[in-house]
Amino acid sequence: MMTPESRTAAWAARRALNKVPAVTVYFWIIKILCTTVGETAADFLSSTLNFGLTNTTYVMAVLLAVFLFFQFRARAYTPWLYWVTVALISVVGTLITDNLTDGLGVSLVVTTVVFGIALIVTFATWYAAERTLSIHSISTTRREGFYWLTILFTFALGTASGDLVAERLNLGYFPSAAMFAAVIGLIALAHGMVKVNAVLTFWLAYILTRPLGASLGDYLSQPREEGGLGLGTVVTSVLFLIAILGFVVYLTVSKRDQDVRVAAPSAHTRPSSSGRARRAAGSRYDRR
Repeated sequence: MMTPESRTAAWAARRALNKVPAVTVYFWIIKILCTTVGETAADFLSSTLNFGLTNTTYVMAVLLAVFLFFQFRARAYTPWLYWVTVALISVVGTLITDNLTDGLGVSLVVTTVVFGIALIVTFATWYAAERTLSIHSISTTRREGFYWLTILFTFALGTASGDLVAERLNLGYFPSAAMFAAVIGLIALAHGMVKVNAVLTFWLAYILTRPLGASLGDYLSQPREEGGLGLGTVVTSVLFLIAILGFVVYLTVSKRDQDVRVAAPSAHTRPSSSGRARRAAGSRYDRR
């Protein structure tokens, strides 16, 4: 039978396990790689292999559901599991937008507005329930649910807005990638030099990495006569998957992306009587 002290220790240990990686340069590199794979893999499955948009969506949605199940059951951040889930949700987010625009004929303006509103509502609900949008405290099932729903909408919104910009401005793949990279750079400067809120700048950059990765993927895979390098979806997907694998193996061994900071208790979790210091530490990170 557990004593009150042992229960307190077990509770603190569970609360300290963040389910997502620390935000390092590796995080952003792998995120962009996963985004690119999401674009090229969706095209490869639906067009190159002739699965069709609907069948590809069904297959990838089932795979995503399987990996989300194991991700939710994991006790802590596991690099390979987390990043496979991100790659799959990247593909599914792309397919959701493609189904609406290509399959149902919904305009990119409408999908951009709808997914933008859905993302705002998710953020508002998340904050109302948890009083934080920080990814340094994804340590409960409810917070993780909000996190992955937000990720899904960022990919869908990024796909819609990226395609909208590409169609309206007709910049071409490489100039589009350069433009999105420049905007992300400005956001990084706003955070680093002007001290704009870290949570806001993180999520803005996260959304914009989707059209950045998609533009890179299209630039590498599309034929030369259409403004690409002509590598094809197969070669591009394989190259980026190998790169993702290399980074994930490195991070698994080095643990350079392990976020060891203690997460703040959620409103529905009963803290121990000795948890005042942990609450103070956690609340600091929640604001970051």
